Amino acid sequence: MLKLQNIHLSFGPFAISNINLELKKGDYFVLLGPSGAGKSVILELIAGILQPQSGRVFLNNEDITNEKIQDRSVGLVFQDFAIFPHLNVEQNIAYPLKIKKWKKEKIRQRVEELALQMNIFHLLKRSTQDLSGGEKQRVALARTLALSPTILLLDEPLASLDVQLKKELRSQFRKLHKKGQTIIHVTHDFEEALLLADKVAIFNQGEIIQQGSKNEVFRQPKSEFVAHFIGVKNYYEVKSAGDGKVEIEPNITFHCPSPEQSNLKPRAIMIHSGDIELSSIHKSVSLRDNEFIGTVLDIYPAYRGFEMILDIGVSLVVNISQKYFVELNIEEGDQIICYLAPGIIQKID
Repeated sequence: MLKLQNIHLSFGPFAISNINLELKKGDYFVLLGPSGAGKSVILELIAGILQPQSGRVFLNNEDITNEKIQDRSVGLVFQDFAIFPHLNVEQNIAYPLKIKKWKKEKIRQRVEELALQMNIFHLLKRSTQDLSGGEKQRVALARTLALSPTILLLDEPLASLDVQLKKELRSQFRKLHKKGQTIIHVTHDFEEALLLADKVAIFNQGEIIQQGSKNEVFRQPKSEFVAHFIGVKNYYEVKSAGDGKVEIEPNITFHCPSPEQSNLKPRAIMIHSGDIELSSIHKSVSLRDNEFIGTVLDIYPAYRGFEMILDIGVSLVVNISQKYFVELNIEEGDQIICYLAPGIIQKID
């Protein structure tokens, strides 16, 4: 449906380079990466606001690289909403339909349909200057959907909204997707990608680092950058492997047997910080496989308890509940036993 082929565009020292993307009808594709990575530039290239210096853009097998903005079946919702302050809600939604010279009755029907869909029917006569951020975003979304674009482009659509409004807008995006709307959504928020995407591309410094289905990318990150960006804080390159063991540093070996491929060397391993078990050190310590004595380097509050950084020969991040943290009664500088069950060590091929 949409294909970006070998796209390159430079802005002085910064460049978008070697961009290759392909979407099918009905995809919810999230471009995920840090601020300044070049994600929004991709949307502007697709919309026709920018032109690539090299490469091609195809929509439904037609080359639209040099097509004018108004001739592309693409709708872009900007991060700052870009609604017209001198027009009320109804006039904003109707604007693209008037430009296309729709008849008044048809415009009225379409505006009311979209207003009901976006839960802003009661706001149609309201000045846009009196709206909340979430309401403005719904108006911008309704206006963009007025002409039924083949692809809906969302540029950080939830960035300036509070938690409740984000939840409501995510629900709207899911409804649109279920109705068959193809969506490309730019964000730096991993949670947004996790909750909405079916396909993901990880962006950094003008390049796509990894792309694929959400499950492929999030379960098999191909680099430490991707792993850390999607919230995996324990990611280690494997130095050597064999006999059901992997070595990540001299004298730091994990036992993680895999009956079918026990002697194949993985490229890396990752360990989710909430899966690590902790226990206090007793007088006579006899360590099992995958059990290490760690020194607590740092402790700080986390979403559901506390996050700790341990030194076990390598840095290990561990998340524990507030209740368990109180039971362990540990402070920075203390030593503690951590256990990594073989099943929590995920091999990256």
